[in-house]
Amino acid sequence: MTPFAGQVALITGASSGIGAALAREFARRGAALVLAARRVDRLEGLAAELGRGGRAAVAVPCDVTVDGDLERAVAAARERFGRIDVAVANAGFGVIGPLERLTLADYRCQFETNVFGVLRTVYATLPELRKTRGRLVIIGSVAGHVAGPQSSPYSMSKFAVRALAEALWHELRPTGVSVTLISPGFVESEIARVDNQGVLRDAARASAPSWLVMPTERAARQIVRAVTRRRREAVITGHGKLAIFLQRHAPWVVAWGVRAVAARRQRGAAGASAPSP
Repeated sequence: MTPFAGQVALITGASSGIGAALAREFARRGAALVLAARRVDRLEGLAAELGRGGRAAVAVPCDVTVDGDLERAVAAARERFGRIDVAVANAGFGVIGPLERLTLADYRCQFETNVFGVLRTVYATLPELRKTRGRLVIIGSVAGHVAGPQSSPYSMSKFAVRALAEALWHELRPTGVSVTLISPGFVESEIARVDNQGVLRDAARASAPSWLVMPTERAARQIVRAVTRRRREAVITGHGKLAIFLQRHAPWVVAWGVRAVAARRQRGAAGASAPSP
């Protein structure tokens, strides 16, 4: 099945996680790829991998927080392939911690990548998408529907891009450009190893239980299927769908669950810090 044969997809944050998995899945379905991210060595490795599979791919160094980088990626797409049919605003990371330990700079850093990086992607790619009546894909999060403690910067950023996607869906529909918001739950990625400044660290932060984490390949298949169908939003993972459903229809259940998890973590932290007899 090659529904994207002859088409070109530009993906930000393509060096790992969902972005890299999406590149492989779009390639499997016939698309040529423009891979944009900061880690050039990984991008070039992925481009070489896709090339060995017979798919055209070009790696473009790109930081979504830097003015002009997205425009250079779009120019590279035009030069190499002549068009863009799909633009995936995927680059992002998570700033976490309790409010009193965070600063305004932490919140600005979070929004610069997760919100303004998405906007830079939209502004740079939209003229090309209008020409092809293409697809704009915005990677949000279940955290853009359900906010938890110690994640206010991340949740705020994802609530913001959810609002952006909803507004653009209405604005761009008459032009033939579809807008698909992707709201993943826990999907395998390096986000737990990225600190509050967006730097990848070797030490991993606490993450979700492994049984809740969806493999990136499976998530990518679901995402590309939703993009193919030009769906307005796709929530990825069963627990993500359940959380959003409960938040909409029984928010007291979500509040109870959040309090229960927070209390369990506090008890675990107190036990770990208690002196041994």
